[in-house]
Amino acid sequence: MTPDEFPRRFAALWGVRDAEALADLVAEDGTMLTLTGLWCEGRKEILAALRAELAGAFARSRLVSGKTDVKPLGPGATLLQQRFVLSGLVDAEGRDAGRIGAILTAVLLVRKAGVEAVTLHFTVIEG
Repeated sequence: MTPDEFPRRFAALWGVRDAEALADLVAEDGTMLTLTGLWCEGRKEILAALRAELAGAFARSRLVSGKTDVKPLGPGATLLQQRFVLSGLVDAEGRDAGRIGAILTAVLLVRKAGVEAVTLHFTVIEG
């Protein structure tokens, strides 16, 4: 996988609710800020947070890709910004909660095992 392919992989894994594979996109000692504002350090915390979020408000959510921006930071390092629209959100009673804009921002490193994020922020945005 290349840095350009990372957002498509993220969206595909989100679509099938594969929390483990999503967590594996982040380095073992990486960090993540989740859509619900959880700060996670390390893959174990990231996996637990993703499992909870994908079983809750995002259990039926879908990601639609928007603008992508990939900027090289140096040899083997890339800054990725990917806009998404999430639809299919559910509230605590299981009702449709509309849709939101979100942005995935990640610092990606090319390593022997492939591309992985050393930090990943998936946050709600307006517009």
